[in-house]
Amino acid sequence: MTQPPARGRASADGGEPRVLVVDDEPNIVDLLRMALRFHGFDVLTAATGRAGLALAAEAEPDLMILDVMLPDVDGFEVCRQLRAAGQNVPVVYLTARDAHRDKIAGLTYGGDDYVTKPFAVDELVARVRAVLRRTRPSTATPRLRFADVVLDPDTHLVTRAGEPIDLSPTEFSLLRYFLTNPGRVLSRAQILDAVWSYDYVGEPTVVDQYVSYLRRKLGRHGGPLLHTQRGFGYALRQPPGSGSEPGVAL
Repeated sequence: MTQPPARGRASADGGEPRVLVVDDEPNIVDLLRMALRFHGFDVLTAATGRAGLALAAEAEPDLMILDVMLPDVDGFEVCRQLRAAGQNVPVVYLTARDAHRDKIAGLTYGGDDYVTKPFAVDELVARVRAVLRRTRPSTATPRLRFADVVLDPDTHLVTRAGEPIDLSPTEFSLLRYFLTNPGRVLSRAQILDAVWSYDYVGEPTVVDQYVSYLRRKLGRHGGPLLHTQRGFGYALRQPPGSGSEPGVAL
């Protein structure tokens, strides 16, 4: 019996699922890049339909987020050309066109889901994960590790030196952001955008409070990992004298 062609590239090596975002609006591309990386995805981007087709062939992404209204080839035609070329990468359309006939057309051309603008980032990420579960049942979000800290995004379990650490949802999101950016100095504004969302209107000092909470809980089981860079922000770094390897996805 003939086997159906694979959907996207193989992720059995345990690497991050690769998502290709094809959209010509820089602010949306930046938002999606930040949000998807925060949630454990490897992200590639293209601003035109032709560039998206070329990158899909070259990089073999696990999923494509595809704008319909592109400046050269519209998203429906991009998807049609992908399918004609035998590329079965799952496609989630992202568009301001919300007419019922447009949704039917998009799915008819081989799309897997259809999200209209404006959209909620959390909903889009949830839909991406749902499509990946359908098309790659074995795909799991990789665990994140730095030094002796391990975070599992699927079970929301965090351990340090093998000991469980009880975190609030905000503390968990904050730690996940640091783990996906090991060694980088992250400003309060960057942390607010990533953890509290780009439209947060509260006091920026909330970052300092939650970094303090997280430091205290991590510090119960080992040396300091969260370091203050005065005038700039915070960074996740190895404890002094540690020879452990840098943070990686498991």
